[in-house]
Amino acid sequence: MTPGLGLNDAYGATIERIKAQGENKSRLGMGALMWISHAERPLMADQLCHALAIELGSIDFNAGNIPSMATLVSCCQGLITVDKEASTVRLIHFTLKEYLSAHPDIFRRPHSSMAEICLTYLNSRHIKALPTNPYVITNLYDPCSALKNDNPFLEYCSLYWGVHAKRDLSNCARSLALQLLQEYDGHVSIRLLAYHIGALDVPLYTPSYDLSGVHCASFFGIVEVVAALRETQGYGSRGRHHLGDSPLAWAARNGHEEVVKMLVGWEEVDPDEPNNYGQTPLSYAAGYGREGVVEILLGREEVNPDRVDMHGRTPLSYAVGYGHEGVVMKLLAQAGVTPDRVDNIGRTLLSHAAGHGQEMMVKILLGWEKIDPDKPDNDGRTPLSFAAGGGHEGVVKILLGWEKVDPDKPNNNGRTPLSFAAWGGHEGVVKILLGREEVDPDKPDNNGRTSLSFAAWGGHEGVVKILLGREEVNPDQQDNDGLTPLLYATRNWDSRVATERVVRILLGRKEVNPDKPDNNGRTPLSHAASRGNEGVVKMLLGRKEVNPNKPDNNGRTPLWWARGEKGVEEMLLEQEEANPDQPGNDGQTPLSYATRDPLTRVVQTSPPPIRSAVTSRKKRRHNRFSSSS
Repeated sequence: MTPGLGLNDAYGATIERIKAQGENKSRLGMGALMWISHAERPLMADQLCHALAIELGSIDFNAGNIPSMATLVSCCQGLITVDKEASTVRLIHFTLKEYLSAHPDIFRRPHSSMAEICLTYLNSRHIKALPTNPYVITNLYDPCSALKNDNPFLEYCSLYWGVHAKRDLSNCARSLALQLLQEYDGHVSIRLLAYHIGALDVPLYTPSYDLSGVHCASFFGIVEVVAALRETQGYGSRGRHHLGDSPLAWAARNGHEEVVKMLVGWEEVDPDEPNNYGQTPLSYAAGYGREGVVEILLGREEVNPDRVDMHGRTPLSYAVGYGHEGVVMKLLAQAGVTPDRVDNIGRTLLSHAAGHGQEMMVKILLGWEKIDPDKPDNDGRTPLSFAAGGGHEGVVKILLGWEKVDPDKPNNNGRTPLSFAAWGGHEGVVKILLGREEVDPDKPDNNGRTSLSFAAWGGHEGVVKILLGREEVNPDQQDNDGLTPLLYATRNWDSRVATERVVRILLGRKEVNPDKPDNNGRTPLSHAASRGNEGVVKMLLGRKEVNPNKPDNNGRTPLWWARGEKGVEEMLLEQEEANPDQPGNDGQTPLSYATRDPLTRVVQTSPPPIRSAVTSRKKRRHNRFSSSS
């Protein structure tokens, strides 16, 4: 048997059986396969069911038509399944996707059909009646969640009808699109689209949005629809959302060259029109790497290739920052474009390229005589500082190859490239920088913090080991606040495992005092206790130098700071020195806080560890007294 032939025959036979079912079952089965295999993203089960319930051209959505998922699985003869983890519907095997792609004639014009279904849904009376200002926001992480939960298929239709229509625009889809876009400003779908692409911070709470249908058609790049809307709406120019982008800007951003060509040919269109932030269509095209659009716009006399936006950035700045080499070369070939320009915060093009790790851009820019490879920004950070902080080893090596570059140059806060690399945990960059004689591995910043302090604070075990391998590094150096690397390590909130590893390394150095307090009198045990890090607390309590009841400047002991952290409380109370009745300077004891603090995480239905410990200690004292008498 030829490899794969049997499987293909099986798929073909199954699809024929699906088609041979009753009319409704056949429609549901083939429709499900079409949507799953051609959708722009995986569909949730309820989204697929809603899509298959839509009657093409109907102005009413009939919820009674929604099939169950079990029905769809049956109609598809087992060719689809529900991914329980993702709650999405998928084909039974990737080879089925390959089979369907190899036989495009199985579905007749799938993208035009999907565009028609999406547009029918968006034009339905139910969707048109949805309120757009305001709509209840129940989830700050997804402000559209309530809207999507009530209307599962709405978001997909809003975001992707135009993608399907651009691929294959039928007369029906064109008519439905024009129907939608004629009154687009009041439609809920524009809010979802704008929020999705970042043109709106909080959807559904903008009193006046005023985006035209031309904006939407230009965003999707549907030439025929843009041309038709001009006759009824005009150009539309800038919408009143917070960016104020024109339809041309939206088309340029997405690289729709045919739409851009058409729009710049209209008399009413300014091809260099900035939005509210001073960004032009060329800025967008350059930043997104749309070479074809950049070339079209540069062919217009009205377009300034070096126009500065409100942040002081030019189209070249955005192209450099995102590494679009082709666009960069086109812009550098334009008269008047200055590669050594700085933005409003003093960052050069080289600084942006270095910070993004764009090695080729860095090499291109360093080829210009006027470029200063070590020019600091307003905060005193150099291109090397940004490259080091981003962990871009290749860029760091390139910059260090220039004599003008100072590898140990501090910024206005006294932080060096090594400091930023250590804070980011970039071991490779740290090794490269330490290989330079000019670099002081223990150089403090203006607050007295060393690279070791930053590495310990970030929980970067590898960098800590590298730095401790240098004799010049003081592992117990205090900064202006009295904080040592060990104290910084115990203050880490991000990863308890990483913190434990760093603390173990530092405690292995004899120079490190495990009980040294900061300027507020707080010890490493105090900080670890407040963060509930039981592993670190256990390590510290295992050191004889550590006083488990040592108060800080406010009289607060580690037990006071551990309130609500049940595991740590129990560990501390096992120490004889720990006194739950010891008052702080305010007269409050750990016990009093444990019984009244509304923020405590100790379950009050059972005795808190502190209360239980006090009771048991009183019993022990009573027993000792009784036996002695």
